[in-house]
Amino acid sequence: MNTPPPQEATQAPLRRLRGLGPQRSAELEKIGLKTVADLLYYLPRRYLDRTTIVKCRDVRENLEATVVGKISSMRLTSFGRRPRFELVLADGTGFLRCVFFNKASVWPKIFSKGENVAFHGKITFYDGYTMVHPDFDKLGEEGEARFLHTGTIIPLYRSSEVLSKVGLDSRGFRRILRVAVDDFAPKLSDPLPEGLRQRYHLITLAEAVAHAHFPESEDMLKRATARLKFDELFFLEVFLAFRKAAQETEEKGIEFTNVGERTWQLVEKLPFKLTEAQRKVLREIRADMKVPQPMHRLLQGDVGSGKTVVALITMLMAVENGYQAALMAPTEILAEQHFITSRKFLEDLGIKVILLIGKQKKSERETLLADIAEGRANVVIGTHAIIEGNVAFQKLGLVVIDEQHRFGVMQRAALREKGWRPDVLVMTATPIPRTLSMTLYGDLEVSVIDEMPAGRQPIVTAWRPGSARQQIYNFVHKEVRNGAQAYIVFPLVEETEKSDLAAATESYEHLRRSLMFRDLPIALLHGRLKSADKEAVMAAFKAGETQILVATTVIEVGVDVPNATIMVIEHAERFGLTQLHQLRGRVGRGTKKSFCILIADPAQKENGEDLSAETRRRLETMVATNDGFRISEVDLELRGPGEFFGTRQHGLPELQVADIVKDAKILFAARDEAFALVRQDPQLKKAENAAIREHLLKQYKDRLEFVHIG
Repeated sequence: MNTPPPQEATQAPLRRLRGLGPQRSAELEKIGLKTVADLLYYLPRRYLDRTTIVKCRDVRENLEATVVGKISSMRLTSFGRRPRFELVLADGTGFLRCVFFNKASVWPKIFSKGENVAFHGKITFYDGYTMVHPDFDKLGEEGEARFLHTGTIIPLYRSSEVLSKVGLDSRGFRRILRVAVDDFAPKLSDPLPEGLRQRYHLITLAEAVAHAHFPESEDMLKRATARLKFDELFFLEVFLAFRKAAQETEEKGIEFTNVGERTWQLVEKLPFKLTEAQRKVLREIRADMKVPQPMHRLLQGDVGSGKTVVALITMLMAVENGYQAALMAPTEILAEQHFITSRKFLEDLGIKVILLIGKQKKSERETLLADIAEGRANVVIGTHAIIEGNVAFQKLGLVVIDEQHRFGVMQRAALREKGWRPDVLVMTATPIPRTLSMTLYGDLEVSVIDEMPAGRQPIVTAWRPGSARQQIYNFVHKEVRNGAQAYIVFPLVEETEKSDLAAATESYEHLRRSLMFRDLPIALLHGRLKSADKEAVMAAFKAGETQILVATTVIEVGVDVPNATIMVIEHAERFGLTQLHQLRGRVGRGTKKSFCILIADPAQKENGEDLSAETRRRLETMVATNDGFRISEVDLELRGPGEFFGTRQHGLPELQVADIVKDAKILFAARDEAFALVRQDPQLKKAENAAIREHLLKQYKDRLEFVHIG
């Protein structure tokens, strides 16, 4: 695990390290290890416990142990046609034979009769107790008087074929790190003040680095790991605290003073009553908007919880205060759905809503750009097209970003910079576990819609094998003939997009022509259709003119058809857990009982292998719960924080030592300390915080540009 190093004498170039040499230094530089500090923070990937030392008289078959003694004899012989090297180890209580087959002719040059050696391996019994190809330490060699490879807790390091060729396999890394730890680890200055270390019983940084490489015991390894995890999470949270403090102390932004008459009219004309959760969230947003500091708020809500209407009301409040509002969505179909919904509710109130996407004609686009620049467009909805350089707003006051985890931090910043310190509301339909929210969005205020609209029923979810496909389609046919509507979704991933699209199209044609479905209106929807065609397909489905929609994952978010009650997901094993939950959320949006059927065979047809344990858990979780927050927790456990949203998009480093799921207790403590520190010393100017400031500036020097980004 390679994590950013701190400072000082350890910044010496690697060539200063005793015994390393120019060739190995050059190879290490190629993988980013340029200084001694880089090497010290090249932490083991895992450890082997080899602390069990036994006497020769006590060895038993299948025992894994370390045996220490003197080589009493050795010989190169053959086993059939295969040469082998044998030696006998004696320790005064008995004898143990060690056998080497690979490169047998080399071993006589490595060992000498009479040497003191420690061997580690598994004991077998064949013509006496034997170890085959054991690991070893030559205890008499200068510089290796201590165990490095046996008899202790052994660190294992990441290597490669190229590194191994120059002697930097895991064993070689142990040798050079023994020197680095002895010569340089004591010189590491500790950025954490003594009082903070004492509060959490943390060892010093020098001790932590030393014991992370060469732990004296399991307890010291745990203490070293705990210290390094605390550091990683603490400095991440200090960075987030800085970002939050910077936002709170920004120069004056927009003060949205009024809730206008048309905002109340919109609430009154809604065909449903707002839930108490929606009202609570709107009160939180309103409180942010009426103060002069820019709003930076994250709105979380499970699929179907009603985030879109909250965004509509928020945008209308901005418009009624004389400003423009912009909503950016990650896909054209989602942008188009937001546009249709917004126009339906806002245009009757005299609000001009326009759609800006990438595939519009040049003449149409020029008209739209003029409407935006001259202020005729009150609400602009679009994709990445909104942040292009030729898009200029007359008076942008509110930025809404939907499914925001699909956008990079620079894209969000680019939209925000289209206005003069506009308020920012980011939304996600993927509920975020608390630990991940604290790391990715620790600088944002968070609102949660934790209540579903009245009348919603839990969606019945089932997992069925491909052999049940005919019964499934019989069920779909029966329900559709009784007035229901259904989605049949096929995977579409970048690596296999062409074949996936062909499979979806082929299945659509097969269903359309089959005896069972040929009397029912069926349509096909995928991302390669022209925008007008996609809008027409969705409009027909929403109006009930189409009863079965065969689609790829373009319908994953933003599609709201209350009469659709059946979701069939083909090849469900190829979807991620969050994606499955998002797709399921396309049904169950009315008051009728809804169904989601996952089709996945226990054994993959293509390679005959059983589904992995992870895939099974995804499918079983879908069957077990409709709770998006529980699903997100399982997804985080399965994929880990690095993949859950793609932390690189947030301008934050990937965690190398800490795991925000398993180390939640450390995270909460580190966050409390970090935010308290920045509240007391916002610029870390106090003398006692100088080391923290220096470490932060070094570790986050490439990311401080994101401090003002929401």
